[in-house]
Amino acid sequence: MQIPLQITIRDVEHSEALEAHIRGKVEKLEEFFKHITSCRVVVEVPHKHHHQGKQFNVRIDIGVPGSEIVVNRDHAEDIYVALRDAFDAAKRQLEDYARKIRGDVKTHEPRRTSEGEAGVQEDESGVQ
Repeated sequence: MQIPLQITIRDVEHSEALEAHIRGKVEKLEEFFKHITSCRVVVEVPHKHHHQGKQFNVRIDIGVPGSEIVVNRDHAEDIYVALRDAFDAAKRQLEDYARKIRGDVKTHEPRRTSEGEAGVQEDESGVQ
């Protein structure tokens, strides 16, 4: 990674275990896709007035050549479940991006229409 990993934890008790868990998840992404240029992870409790308990929000911004992948996951009551879901989504988006830059994604040719198919059909009287 060209830019060091940035981890921001808001309104959650900061622990070394949590930070190590996030670093481990980012390392797995780097093993999967080596061209990551930057990664920023934000973990927070955005709404403090829930009746169900704490709801966590995880946002991951991944810089890749020519683009940025953004994952934003809400509403998991366990911080580790929220992290798992967010990093799973990030991996899926990286897979899609990797297929696209390799050229594995098919692009469809523009649809051709013949003269009879295009435009408005004429009725028997010749009126459109």
